[in-house]
Amino acid sequence: MKMIEDTVWIKKLRDFWAIYKTNMKGVIGLAMVLIFVFIAIISPYIVPYDPFQRNVVEPFAPPSKEHRLGGDDIGRDLFSQMIFGSRISLFIGFVAAFSTTLIGTIIGTVSGYFGGYIDDILVTFTNIILTIPSIPIMLVLAMYLGPNIWNIITVIAITNWTGVARIIRSQVLSLKERAYVDASRAIGAGSTHIITKHILPNAVPLILANAVLRVVSAILSEAGLSFLGLGDPTAISWGTILHYAQFCGGFSRGAWWWIIPPGLLIGLVAISFTLIGYSLEEVFGPRLRRA
Repeated sequence: MKMIEDTVWIKKLRDFWAIYKTNMKGVIGLAMVLIFVFIAIISPYIVPYDPFQRNVVEPFAPPSKEHRLGGDDIGRDLFSQMIFGSRISLFIGFVAAFSTTLIGTIIGTVSGYFGGYIDDILVTFTNIILTIPSIPIMLVLAMYLGPNIWNIITVIAITNWTGVARIIRSQVLSLKERAYVDASRAIGAGSTHIITKHILPNAVPLILANAVLRVVSAILSEAGLSFLGLGDPTAISWGTILHYAQFCGGFSRGAWWWIIPPGLLIGLVAISFTLIGYSLEEVFGPRLRRA
């Protein structure tokens, strides 16, 4: 039985890839993401200088052959920082997006499937969170919890799950009325079985598409918090690079090599994940309408 299920999933993956690879936007986005992920993984082995080491270059030195993006105010090599910073930015993006999607999926599924007073309570709670501006909440929580990578992930997850919950709830409300769910319920299947075997598998495309788009939101949120000085000072991310550029005179001195590259990298990563997310919606769109 297990082997049959594995074969079905392998066939589904093959069918998905056969459709996905025909979407040029999705292929370009996926290629860009894989490049960024590959660089992030091998970054400790390819950086030309220690990104934390001071005085390896003249302070505020412009780009040169030895230092392709020049140096910061204390002589650290900015090219090494850009490469190494991809690790933290992508790590926070992936983990925060996973946490956000997990919370939203659980709340949306429970709310949509069980309905009644449970649905009323969860919908009310979700709407309350939605009415509170997310940026002030993120700032307050980040200041209260302290500058730490895991605290940043927690802040992002706490403030960004509501959109996922509303979307998943709507999908579950539709799925639980399907004939196969009624048939499963008629033969005595419990709620756990119905949710795990019928509801969630058919909601996977929507969950996956939203998870990819949440990576963009998480990376931008981390960059914003770090730029405001609420990031982890012991770690290097593209957001913290921009923070020190602003705080230590990079903007006032016109050190474009300290400002433009991290902003460009954040933008490229956001574009690549957005391309994947929209492509997944196009690929899964007909399936979602038939679900």
